[in-house]
Parts: sequence; structure tokens; C-alpha cells
Amino acid sequence: MQQKASGSTPTESEAAGHLTLQEISHQPELWPVVARQVHSAAKRLLRDRNLQNKKILITGAGSSAYAASAVAAAWSGALAIPTTDLLLDTQRYLDKVDAVISLARSGESPESAAVVERIRSLRPDILQLAIVCNSDSSLVRANVDEFIALDPRTNDRSLVMTSSFSSLVLAGLVLAQPDAVTARVADHGARGAALLPEIDVACNQLAGRIRDRVVVLSSSPLHGWAREAGLKILEMTSGHFAVLTETFLALRHGPMSFVTPDTVVLCLLSSDPLRRSYELDLIDELRSKKIGYLVGIADPDGSDHLFDERVPAIAPLEDDALRTPYEIVGPQLLGYHLSLRIGLNPDNPSPDGIINRVVSGVKIYS
Repeated sequence: MQQKASGSTPTESEAAGHLTLQEISHQPELWPVVARQVHSAAKRLLRDRNLQNKKILITGAGSSAYAASAVAAAWSGALAIPTTDLLLDTQRYLDKVDAVISLARSGESPESAAVVERIRSLRPDILQLAIVCNSDSSLVRANVDEFIALDPRTNDRSLVMTSSFSSLVLAGLVLAQPDAVTARVADHGARGAALLPEIDVACNQLAGRIRDRVVVLSSSPLHGWAREAGLKILEMTSGHFAVLTETFLALRHGPMSFVTPDTVVLCLLSSDPLRRSYELDLIDELRSKKIGYLVGIADPDGSDHLFDERVPAIAPLEDDALRTPYEIVGPQLLGYHLSLRIGLNPDNPSPDGIINRVVSGVKIYS
């Protein structure tokens, strides 16, 4: 993995960022482990409870909310609602819900346990399952029916969520589509490990190209990916760069005014031919208007002519709804290199405490 530009010497911030780099880098190794673990745990914990063809509500806060969105996109009948909304308007979202799945890294965000208790008081019949990276957490000790604690290596020590995010998404996807996910996760892990050095070099180079703003584009099944990709850039640079996340088709409806000739536009190309046709039209329009420095997360075959730069896609042929845990690696590495470039520590890019690894200060009202 490349941690610095060729010919430069290591800096204190690069050394300090070792946790984040390690947690990004071990994801391909973890994906098959997590998939096997969740598949086995689900058979044991849910053997008498079939979640397929049920109305499922998936929830989390921050990155975990984007993870919930990515899972819901792959699960027919599922709905993703952040705990930060669910806590304030619980009853509105519970109509005909059969099960609630809470996703969390630390499981210590005040809203997480409070939502469990609130749902239990209103609808004690609803099955509540928690998927966590921290087995010793307030969420696990709350009134959930079952919980799955992922491999301890998924519990990122860095402020930002990286391997915890991809692992939570993958865990939810195993529940949503167990056969499709488990059949290919080992192949995606092997390809991810092989491509990681090339992705790292591309993202380090791209970090030097970003001036003041970034646009992240995807189509709807991958919008949870786009929101998380934008958040990685914001978090790891302490808001130094303005970031807009949008769908390809929605960009024309006003947000295109954000795009300048120098704006880096990060495009995740769909694996679906129909979606990709619309995406290519938008890319052509940006090119014709001479706005945006276009960067594709894409397979090199047939895509190089579309973009000014390219970051290799790990799962370019996979169903879009199942790609988020694999394709998030590029934006994570981009955020990491941007953080180093502006002199921050990617492990703790908010030394003044504006944001923290575990959210605090939330009062829970009855």
C-alpha cells in the first residue's frame, strides 16, 4: 500500500494514520469471514423466524444509517430509517413492521438503545435484532431479542468507520440475500486484495487533484454508498472540502450549479445496462459543458475514454444492490490521502473534538 508520494519522507501525520490505513486494508480479508459468521448465526438465531417476505425496518446512526440504506436497497419490503429520525417519530414508522434490525459499530450512541426501548414499549410483538461490532455495548444490553456480534477486528479504533461500515453492510446483505452474497464474497475479497495497491495509488494521485469541492454520483440502489463516500471525505478532512452526493439523474435538477470546471466528480458506474445508459448521458453532458474533472470507479474495459482518471472497481459486474461493501474502499482511501495532504491525522481528524468516535451529549426524553 502506498502511504506517501514517491520520494517524500514519512511525516508524523502519516505515522499517526496507521490505524485507519490498517482498517481499510484488512477489509478484503474480513469480508468472507463476516459473511460466514452471519450466515451461521442467522441459521441459529432465526431458525424459527423467517425474515423473507416480511416488512423489515433497518436502522442506525451516521455511517450505520447509510449502511442500513444500502441493506434496504437489496431487501424487498425493507425500509431504512435512521435512529436519529426513528427516536423522534417512532410510531409513524412501525405500521405493519415485523422486525427491526439495528446496525452499530460501538453500540453506544444514546439513540441506539433508546430506540430499542421505545419500540419495545409501543410494539412488544416486533422482533428486534442488533448487528454490532462491539459485543459489550449498550445496544446489546438493551431489550433486543437477538444480537450478532461481528469479528472483533471490525470494531474500528479510528474515529471514522471503514471496515465496520463495510462489515455491517455485508452482514445485512447476508440476511437479505444469503445465497447471492455468500456465493461471491470470497471472489470479491480476493479481487479486492489484489486491486488494493492500484486503488491506493489512484486515490493518492486523485487527492492531489482536488481543489475545494467534490461531487459523488451513483444511481439509486447505491445511494447509501454515495452518502457514506461523501461522509468519509468530510470526516477525514474535518470539513475542509465541500462535498455533494447525488444521483446521476437528479444532478440536472439544480445541483449541477455546484459543479465547476475544477470540481472532482466521482462517478460509480452501474452494472445494470439501463441505469448505465442514463449515467453515460449525464457524463457526456458534463463533458460537453466543460464542467467537472471526471473520475470513474469502473472496470477499465470500455470505460477509460469516459474519464479524466479512473479508480478500479472491485465488483463491477455484481448486482448494484450488493456492491456497496466492496466499492466503498476507494472513497475511504481518498479520504485518508486527503487527510494526510492537509496535515491532519486520519485516525483522529477532529482533534478539537467537534466530532468523536462515539456520539455523546444526546439527552433522551420520555
